[in-house]
Amino acid sequence: MEEEEEKVDNRITALVTESLFSELYRCGMNWKYLERKGILASSYRMQKQADGTVTLPVLEEKLTESILQELRASVAPGSTCSVTQMKNPVLSKRARVQSPAQKLRQKLYCLVERYGISWRRELDRDLPHSWQRHGDLILLSEDCFSAPVWKELGTELWDTVASTLGVQRIAKHGRVSAGGLRSPTVSLLLGNSSWVEHVDNGIRYTFDVTKCMFSPGNISERLRVAGLSCTDEVVVDLYAGIGYFTLPYLLHAGAAFVHACEWNPHALAALRKNLQLNGVSDRCQVHEGDNRQLDLRDVADRVNLGLIPSSEEGWPVACQVLRQNKGGILHIHQNIESFQGKGLSCPGHHHQHLSSGNRCEGHSGTDHGASGDSERDRWGGTVLKPEWRTWAQATETRFENLLHEIHRKPWKAKILHIERVKSYAPHVDHIVLDLECRPTAP
Repeated sequence: MEEEEEKVDNRITALVTESLFSELYRCGMNWKYLERKGILASSYRMQKQADGTVTLPVLEEKLTESILQELRASVAPGSTCSVTQMKNPVLSKRARVQSPAQKLRQKLYCLVERYGISWRRELDRDLPHSWQRHGDLILLSEDCFSAPVWKELGTELWDTVASTLGVQRIAKHGRVSAGGLRSPTVSLLLGNSSWVEHVDNGIRYTFDVTKCMFSPGNISERLRVAGLSCTDEVVVDLYAGIGYFTLPYLLHAGAAFVHACEWNPHALAALRKNLQLNGVSDRCQVHEGDNRQLDLRDVADRVNLGLIPSSEEGWPVACQVLRQNKGGILHIHQNIESFQGKGLSCPGHHHQHLSSGNRCEGHSGTDHGASGDSERDRWGGTVLKPEWRTWAQATETRFENLLHEIHRKPWKAKILHIERVKSYAPHVDHIVLDLECRPTAP
């Protein structure tokens, strides 16, 4: 059976000629002539008409009277060549291989026209070009479908979006609410349930999209955590969320036990479901509430501080839970600004700024101006920005001081690795510092 041809409900300009001349227009040097002139509308097919003529879709803005005369006189002498408006042109084979966003645009164009509303250029800018998919639900960004015209389409708008993209439910982002919970403002536009399941690296995550956030941009760090060797280790995850890192530690990295700390009640509900869903509830203790009040000490071989823009308020807690006799490794997430010529605030010195060639007063005299190549080899596989190195070295010293204050004995911190997760915003990078912290002899 032949594939059903999709048609676009609009009109385009076309050349009309007799069937016997159409091949002269399309083939050999003549075809190259039309291509070179940029006349052909390649998104549409040539079509044979009932009267024996053939229509060739063209771009009206490229078509001139001199080109028409040349076609009649030189390309196919004796031919008739006139201009017409071609209704419902058939898409070419290449054009029918469309992206989901292109298919959605086409369907919505037809829907809007059917309601007697003229398609305007600004509607193209108001369409979604990407989205998160969680099973049979898609989560749209906040910057789409904001024009008043969409409300005139009622529920048919969301039915059209769902059927075109092959889902049953639609939700849409609002702005993330302020405060420590970082709760998303998400509305369910189509469907009855907002709980979804997302499979990532063989791990099943379930959560309510209107209550919890899932960041696909952090997948590289989740994969890196999954590749760590944590056999027989106890891990403390200070910002567990729905289990973004707790589950990779348990399922792939081989951690013996994880203490997962979280204070958002919606994330806690999802975290407990996910521990059960993946069969690891017996190897994890969930600590509900503010981790700054955590009643846990001297247990951790490794601490995950996965909070951005900064986990600094949790640094004393991380020092508190590290094993006093042998220490451990910290994974510290941070957003770092990288503006040319702009200073950077050091941890614990919020009113002081420094360039990449200086050191923050009160910190160790580590050379902040070391070459990028040498520090790339020492601390990571990518070229490190000066601001990353500055922050990492200041953080190294800050933890030595914190550990000394909390445990009443000297400690040594050592930068193991600096990992770039993603660009969080223009000139802002989300990085992770792996910091080894060990007690030293007095």
